[in-house]
Amino acid sequence: MLTLPDMSNDETSRFVRLHVELVMEVADSDRLTGAALDHINGDPSLPAEERGHAQETVRTDPAEALAYLVDPFDLVESVPGVELTQASWSSEEIDYDADAEWVLGHDAEDDDVPEDEDSEGAGGAGRAGDEVRVRF
Repeated sequence: MLTLPDMSNDETSRFVRLHVELVMEVADSDRLTGAALDHINGDPSLPAEERGHAQETVRTDPAEALAYLVDPFDLVESVPGVELTQASWSSEEIDYDADAEWVLGHDAEDDDVPEDEDSEGAGGAGRAGDEVRVRF
């Protein structure tokens, strides 16, 4: 008979770290940038100087634009029985090979991105068709 751990037991952690890594193709960087700018402009909690910096950042980097639009909270807010305790995410432009084997957390690029880095992507201007990796 299979016995499941009692989550009320002090020896069992109630916290779970969920690693998610997505690769998305930016097919329309102008549309992505526009959506990110709309999001930034619609955020009343963002101070004016940070708003200007954020606008410039998303205009030059589709990975940063994506980081402004993707929120880990949105991924788990409707999951019953859980509450998001902490989240960090990053985004970066990558070279993508659909035929290459892809193992979560085991590629060389993972070593270059600190775990607690929040919305810090690789620099550089984007072009339609760029690949963007988002880590949660």
